[in-house]
Amino acid sequence: MIDGNNSLFKALAAKYIWWVKPEDVLKRPERVVIQVMNIGDFTDTVAVIESIGEERARELLTNAEAGQFSPRSWHYWHYRLGLAEVGNVAPLPKRRVI
Repeated sequence: MIDGNNSLFKALAAKYIWWVKPEDVLKRPERVVIQVMNIGDFTDTVAVIESIGEERARELLTNAEAGQFSPRSWHYWHYRLGLAEVGNVAPLPKRRVI
């Protein structure tokens, strides 16, 4: 569980999802975590991972939606969280047209 009332997530919501009011973003705090994992600086990513734990980060990564991660971040987090062997990273999620 990610605590959307946590002051860390409030600050990160304003910094990384500036186009939406923080109180609206924090209704889905996992969105903040994913955005920080994708484009966050080192200090912010360390703070987020320490706050939520690596297991929760793995869950968010493996259940990511199309467009949430850049290829670079996708690969980095798969290696960093032990979800991939060298040269064997799962493909990025893709949008499906039904």
